Amino acid sequence: MTPPRDPTDDHDCDGPMLIGRVLDGHGGGRPITWERAQGWQPGAPDEVLWLHLDRTRPEVAEWLQSELTIPEPTAELLTSDSTRPRAFRDGDTLVATLRGINFNPGADPEDMVSMQLWSDGRRVITLRRHPLQTPEDVLGEIDARRGPGDAGALITQLAEHLVHRMNAAIVDVNEEIDQLESTDLRRADEEDRLARIAAIRRQSLALQRHMGPQHVALESISRDAPSWFEAHDRREIGETIALLRRFLDDIDVSKESAVVLMDELRSRALARSEKTNRRLTLVATVFLPLSFLVGLFGINVGGMPWAEIAGDPEGFWYVTALCVLFGVVTVWLFKRWRWM
Repeated sequence: MTPPRDPTDDHDCDGPMLIGRVLDGHGGGRPITWERAQGWQPGAPDEVLWLHLDRTRPEVAEWLQSELTIPEPTAELLTSDSTRPRAFRDGDTLVATLRGINFNPGADPEDMVSMQLWSDGRRVITLRRHPLQTPEDVLGEIDARRGPGDAGALITQLAEHLVHRMNAAIVDVNEEIDQLESTDLRRADEEDRLARIAAIRRQSLALQRHMGPQHVALESISRDAPSWFEAHDRREIGETIALLRRFLDDIDVSKESAVVLMDELRSRALARSEKTNRRLTLVATVFLPLSFLVGLFGINVGGMPWAEIAGDPEGFWYVTALCVLFGVVTVWLFKRWRWM
């Protein structure tokens, strides 16, 4: 998958604002400047303001408190680096932190990017630190007049795009697992294979660690969101929750498959080691009686039994034949006893 474009590359940054749209309630929306967003009031009953901000800008936290009268602890949460997914209702407003897959260049997918969200039903404020493609996807749908019609639908659509983009990372993990399962690698490749399996396990654990809390956060939105989050929005986010649950199940399967592959490789390595040790033990055992025989006769270059007996110069060959006989008998006994 191609890396996302940074919104600042496609849109002229207007203060801390990266994206600004006023939804018309019919799937479309018109651009709005940062200046006109100050003190914004809907000009029609169906209008909703969406601002996507760079939370690293120092004026954002103060603006949230002064313009939107957001309590200081909530404003700090929206602009802090505490990125664990969570969601809660604060009066008639919804506050959430969600995470998406990191497709930025040089980043690992499991290094997920956070997006903070605040909405009172008339205004939706999203904030990010690092580039995130999800707001761009939703912006494209709005500009094509296929976007959300209200605040609840906008939040639901953002969550849906975040979760759908996780599929790419999960598919990559599953494809690599399938490749490892179907490839009969040579022994020389097993070290590399183990390293790949370990990387898959780490990635699966990281995804699961981030996606599990996200599942809880989306359930909290579905269950505890304010009244402006309508029944159809709850149904839609319920579908997103079910999809995320399926992704978590896929990660569990990938993690277990990686464990099975690693156990199989280790079992093969252990079996080869035991087979080698057994062969060495058998060789040593075969030569044990021969060593005893040689030691018993005190054989050396100058003291071969029968070698110095007059008329019997074949003593060397007698001893050699006796050693061969011992070796043959030992091998025969080992096979009879099924030791080899």
